[in-house]
Amino acid sequence: MKLTILGCYSATPRTDTNPTAQVLEINNHMFLIDCGEGTQVELRRNKIKFSRIKHIFISHLHGDHCFGLVGLISTFRLLTREADLHVYAPKGLKEVITLQMKLSESWTNYKLIFHELSSKSSEMIYEDDKVEVHTIPLDHRIYTNGFLFKEKLGERKLDMNAVLNADIDVAYYRKLKQGADVPDNNGYMVENATVTLDPKPPKSYAFCSDTAYNEAMIPVIQNVDVLYHESTFIEKNEALAAPTKHSTAKQAATIAKKANVKQLILGHYSTRYDDLSMFKTEAETIFPNVELARDGKTFEF
Repeated sequence: MKLTILGCYSATPRTDTNPTAQVLEINNHMFLIDCGEGTQVELRRNKIKFSRIKHIFISHLHGDHCFGLVGLISTFRLLTREADLHVYAPKGLKEVITLQMKLSESWTNYKLIFHELSSKSSEMIYEDDKVEVHTIPLDHRIYTNGFLFKEKLGERKLDMNAVLNADIDVAYYRKLKQGADVPDNNGYMVENATVTLDPKPPKSYAFCSDTAYNEAMIPVIQNVDVLYHESTFIEKNEALAAPTKHSTAKQAATIAKKANVKQLILGHYSTRYDDLSMFKTEAETIFPNVELARDGKTFEF
């Protein structure tokens, strides 16, 4: 599982900071999460292939999380994209994007599929044989979701020395990977656990975009491997967090601790702060395993 931070600041873009966007690579999928202004430039800067992005998840309709989307969709058209593009976003974004395309006469030459979100409860919005994605309802000034990405348990691994010693025909290898007991070449049943190894534990990643402190999310993100949680403010500016429905670094760390996550990544910093180390210092008073998102930084788990 690899996470590339394209932008991790709140509000307006600057020459040295970008609004929210990130790419999650998980089990051969490449998911774009949020798409603030300048996202396509940062995709290029980080050498991420546009063609690999087939699913985009938008947390909410504030500009610093979605104003880069129409430009990216347009660029895909100019690059003669053919693959379908799925966009999972709050109801209303489809109307915004299609009006822009209509007035500019810039309809895509590929299939653009919107999955409009409106539920205030967590729901599964994507699933295949390797990964599933669930919404994480958040508490912001407008309808907002985070997203939980979960790998499914993979196939068992063959212990080839044990398989060969057990004299099992190659025709049964697939069944072994699926967890079944199989006969050896003499017709005796071989227990699966004696000739296979457990698959790697599945990974999980929770992206929690703009939100006030919200313990209601804890059951959804319980025990995730990595939690990205917004931390717009530090403690001395906590009075600004409640009316804007944002969180502090300590509040993010408290959620991480109560949810028993393994790793916390802080982001969505207010541009009022020049020294980001304050966020990490404050969060570590509550939760020990804290990393700071930075534009262009990658994390591999």
